[in-house]
Amino acid sequence: MNETALLIAATLAAGTPLALAGLGLLINEKVGVLNLGAEGMMLIAAVAGFATSYHTGSDSLAFIAGGFAGAAAAAIFGWLVIWMGTNQYATGLALSLFGGGFSAFVGIDYVGKKLAERPEYSIPGLADLPFVGTAFFHQHPMVYLTVVLAGVIAWVFYRTRTGLVLRAVGESPESAHALGYPVRALRMAGVMTGGALCGVAGAYLSVVYAPLWVEGMVAGRGWIALALTVFATWRPARVLLGAYLFGGVTMLQLFLQGQGVQVPSQIMSMLPYLATVIVLALISSNALWIRLNMPASLGKPFYPGN
Repeated sequence: MNETALLIAATLAAGTPLALAGLGLLINEKVGVLNLGAEGMMLIAAVAGFATSYHTGSDSLAFIAGGFAGAAAAAIFGWLVIWMGTNQYATGLALSLFGGGFSAFVGIDYVGKKLAERPEYSIPGLADLPFVGTAFFHQHPMVYLTVVLAGVIAWVFYRTRTGLVLRAVGESPESAHALGYPVRALRMAGVMTGGALCGVAGAYLSVVYAPLWVEGMVAGRGWIALALTVFATWRPARVLLGAYLFGGVTMLQLFLQGQGVQVPSQIMSMLPYLATVIVLALISSNALWIRLNMPASLGKPFYPGN
């Protein structure tokens, strides 16, 4: 029973960076921009967050630094694809590759260094409950903030005028432009907001989840987050659910080893990515379902003069 509670707790911790990045990419795609550079943004933010926490000892400043780093990287991407009209796929891949190299260069001096011992977090009263307390109430505050954030994003997109305008920009930018809305500025705002969330996800990885800096430590989570938006059919609550599902698959290796199941570590390491491929293959087999839920102008450039 206790092992199951610990597995659930580990699943929530492992799924949080996927959820944050997935929510950020969902915002990008809701406004019609496909950003394949999540991996690079998360790496840049991870080293920025780690360096900030290492020198200041503050997790809050680390998250702010990570968010700013992600937003800055996203702003460069947004300027290129929204104002300069470059190809979104190629530019996103370039950002991902750039982020990997840039973070490795900047983080050279931080390899092998560790942060101060992390405090233990718990919710008084609830944390002492049997099973439930261990599973849900010994988490970092960012885990709970991520759940709240998913609810806020869903509310904004589906219950407010602002969300209606943002969805219009992603569905039919020409119509939104004809109504007088600044499509390019709104898309840039969406891209930078999504980049900031990817940045917070990267900072969470290097400051909370594994408080150290290692080159390439994001380890494909940016790509999984990108797949999550399709898996969730562009719904915030489903992004959250999918993130915890993939987080659970990631933690399954440790759980099975604790149960004495002998499975090669290489096979267990590939499970999250194998699950991603299988889920995408199943969803993509229903083209009508994708078309009904995908923003109509996703990945398509917008030229106001046309």
